Amino acid sequence: MYAVIKSGNRQYRVEEGAELSLEKLPNAEGDTITFDQVLLFRDDSGVRVGTPLLEGVSVEGTVLEQARMRKILVFKFKRRKNYKRLRGHRQQITKVRIDKIKAA
Repeated sequence: MYAVIKSGNRQYRVEEGAELSLEKLPNAEGDTITFDQVLLFRDDSGVRVGTPLLEGVSVEGTVLEQARMRKILVFKFKRRKNYKRLRGHRQQITKVRIDKIKAA
């Protein structure tokens, strides 16, 4: 059994027990979070696809930690012009464990 959810303008295929790294969510560590925007749901009886969302299906998870990704280096360079710029960026993420997929 799995589902496809939408979070932060991205889509994720989730199963029970899976751990995800999502864009930063405002929940604290240990909180329970519910994803209501389910786009697709599959179980033993078949596949249900929403247009665009499914009614009566939700996914519950637990926030494991608020973290930051690896640093991404952005280097700009123009040859023979003495122009060099180095910037770094670390995206904030939320790690979530999927506990339950509820379907009505």
